[in-house]
Amino acid sequence: MNTPEFPPATAEPPLKAPLVLGVESSCDETGVALVTLDPVTGVPKLLGQALHTQVAMHAAYGGVVPELASRDHIRRVVPLLRQTLAEARLELSAVDAIAYTAGPGLAGALLVGSAFAEALAFALDKPVIPVHHLEGHLLSPLLTVDPPQFPFVALLVSGGHTQLMCVTGVGHYELLGETLDDAAGEAFDKSAKLLGLGYPGGPALAALAETADPSLVAEIKLPRPMLHSGDLEFSFAGLKTAVLTKVKAAEAAGGLSGTGRAALAAAVQEAIAAVLVAKCLQALKQTGLSRLVVAGGVGANRYLRASLISACQRRKCEVYFPDPSLCTDNGAMIALAGLLRLTSGTLSKTAGGFSVKPRWPLMEA
Repeated sequence: MNTPEFPPATAEPPLKAPLVLGVESSCDETGVALVTLDPVTGVPKLLGQALHTQVAMHAAYGGVVPELASRDHIRRVVPLLRQTLAEARLELSAVDAIAYTAGPGLAGALLVGSAFAEALAFALDKPVIPVHHLEGHLLSPLLTVDPPQFPFVALLVSGGHTQLMCVTGVGHYELLGETLDDAAGEAFDKSAKLLGLGYPGGPALAALAETADPSLVAEIKLPRPMLHSGDLEFSFAGLKTAVLTKVKAAEAAGGLSGTGRAALAAAVQEAIAAVLVAKCLQALKQTGLSRLVVAGGVGANRYLRASLISACQRRKCEVYFPDPSLCTDNGAMIALAGLLRLTSGTLSKTAGGFSVKPRWPLMEA
C-alpha cells in the first residue's frame, strides 16, 4: 500500500507587531524613537532613538524659558526623526502608529509635538496616540533587559512630580501618595541654587556630594520632612528652608568652604533619599506587593539607587530602574506607552486633533 505524500506542515506566520513612533516635547528635551514588540518574546524592543537636550541653551537663564523651548523643538524634531529612522534602518512608511506627549508640560512645547504627530499621522494615514508624560516614565523600565511584571508599586520622582502609585496594568493606576509642595527634584534644584551650583542643579549637587567627607556630612542635621507621618505623602519645602538657614549661617561666619559646600550637598541628598526610601518601603508593605519600579529624572541619582537597592534587598523585594539614559524625558518612553496602549486596547481618553493638556492627572489618562 502506498503511503500518500503530504506537503510539510508549516507554522502560521507570526503576526507583525505594531511599530510605533514616539515624539516627546513636553519641556526642554526633544525626543523621537521607534519601539515594537519582539516577535518571539513579546517584550518591548527599542529599535532606534534620538534625543536633543536644551540644557546648554537654558543655562544662561538659570531655568527653562518656555518660548525658547518651543522654538527649539520646531527646529529639532524633523532631523531627529531622520536620525531615528536611519538608526533603525527603516522607512517612514513602516510606522504603524504615532504617539506623542499630550501632557502634562509646557503648553507651547506640547503643541509642537502634537502638531507634528497629527500632521505626520494624517499624511501617512496612520492612527495617532496621545500619551501621558508620566505614564511614559512609569512604563519605561519595561524597556530593560529584565522588565518588571505587573502589579508593582511605582515611585515617580522628577523635578515636577513625586508620587507613589499602585500599578496593576497598563492604564490602571492608583495614587497612593504625592508631594504636598516641592517635588524631590525641585528640592535638589533649589538646594543646588542656594549652594551656588549651576543649572541643572540636581546633577550638579549629586556630583558635588560624591566628593564630600563623610565625617563632615554626619555633623550636619537636616530635617526628613514627613518621614514619620504615617501616610504616603511627601513634603520637601521645609528641607529647602533648612538649607537656606545653613547657608546664611555659614555666610555670616565667613562663607561656605569647598569642603563645607560638598558636605551640605551630601546631607541634602541623604535627607531626600531617606524620605523616598522610607515611603517606598511603607507603600510596599501597605499594598502587600514585592516589586518597586522607580522612574523619572531623579531615578538616575546613584545614591538614591544604591539606597533603594540596599533597602529592598533587606526586605526581600525587587526594585527596577530604567536605563539612566531613559530617566530623562525621551521619545522611547512615549513610543512604549503608545505601543502598550495600542496593543492592550486601552487608548487614552484624551482626544486627538492637536489637543494638549498642560495639567493632566495620570489617573484621568
